[in-house]
Amino acid sequence: MAILYRRIVFLLFVFLLSSLFSVSVSLSFSPADEYLVNCGSDVDSTVDNRRFVADASSASKLKFFSSEGSVALQGEDLAPNVPEIYRTARIFARQAKYEFNVRDKGTHMDEFSSEFGSRVREFLVWVDAGEVVIRFVPSKDSKLAFVNAIEVISAPKDLIADVATSVSDDGTEKLNGLAKQAMEVVYRINVGGRKVTPFNDTLWRTWVPDDEFLKTGDGSDKTYFTGRIKYRAGGASREVGPDNVYNTARVARRSSGSVPQVDMSWDFPVSAGYKYLVRMHFCDIASKSLGMLYFNVYINGNLAYQDFDISYSAGYVLASPYYIDFVVDPSSASSITLSVGPSNKTIVDEHVVDAMLNGVEIMKMNNSMGSLDGFVSEDMILSSCPNRRNLSIFIAMMAFMCIFMSFYIVAQRKKVGDDYGWTKLSMDVRGDNLKSGNQFAARKP
Repeated sequence: MAILYRRIVFLLFVFLLSSLFSVSVSLSFSPADEYLVNCGSDVDSTVDNRRFVADASSASKLKFFSSEGSVALQGEDLAPNVPEIYRTARIFARQAKYEFNVRDKGTHMDEFSSEFGSRVREFLVWVDAGEVVIRFVPSKDSKLAFVNAIEVISAPKDLIADVATSVSDDGTEKLNGLAKQAMEVVYRINVGGRKVTPFNDTLWRTWVPDDEFLKTGDGSDKTYFTGRIKYRAGGASREVGPDNVYNTARVARRSSGSVPQVDMSWDFPVSAGYKYLVRMHFCDIASKSLGMLYFNVYINGNLAYQDFDISYSAGYVLASPYYIDFVVDPSSASSITLSVGPSNKTIVDEHVVDAMLNGVEIMKMNNSMGSLDGFVSEDMILSSCPNRRNLSIFIAMMAFMCIFMSFYIVAQRKKVGDDYGWTKLSMDVRGDNLKSGNQFAARKP
């Protein structure tokens, strides 16, 4: 009997282990292109089970960067919990570049990490060439550029849709061509939930709580879901948003039988002069049944989506994630305000949720100059900040030309002197003038 019991326990253990393995395999994302670089280090490092390859290792056959005179710097007296990739950096005193060969045509995610509060700059760029080139140019003020780590990853095909809804004071319209726009991630928010770390995201992203951005939310509650998130074709995939974003939400509930007029609003400071892609994530984890939740979506006070039927959008499946992309131009405004609230179709029932939101992403889109930081182009920056090596060569050439011209001028003067000559004037001179050394000369005719 004891032997039979041990066999049953062993078989259950094997079944559980195989189930966990199959789940982990199904949840994993394997990008066609993935470069993780530990800048300024001569040893590889592992962060969140991800291996960052050293760019300063003499034994490494992978040469990513091209910069003569760059300096590899290692930090000292850092806290023990500082990740390895932030303990080293590569410093550039002039233009430098990292080059990565890519196989996959499409959107790629570029991330640059620097130890200023572990700041990560994330960009989404369309790549149709065979390589990604990342340049670092020292600014005129600092005279230096540096980076701790770089990630270049081919993004899932469904990460950026090509069509979105443009929202303005004049109404809404469809906007095409988004997939090939360069974007910078400004905000990634887990509404109603806790911080989501890269370890819990298949694309290794960080999602922060929404509390500091919530502007109005009287009567709103945070809700949590312990069941299984039902990803499906046509909706949001796990790469679009992880479980830990969709299993939490902030919901608006009425305190009486009447439909409330207040809505939930979030305010996000942004830089003027750019358009922004606003992605709002929805997953009905609060309704008791289908067809009960209708609400309106507003952006900067403009109606972006009227009578949003989340059941219809999610294929009539509860706890099935869905997202909507909007493009907004805040013009001279310094922030983007998002709001959700009851619609005319909202059902008057004390058990019905009036509005909800699970997550928000805001991405800055490149302007007409192809820039994500000011109205300057790449050519303008590179021409105004020439490579110091080229500058040194230019200065040496100018010095050589100056020396050459000096010899040339001296030679020409000597030649003129030989052709014309000089002689003293024949004239009477007083003795006192001779003593004083005054003499006169005249050029021969």
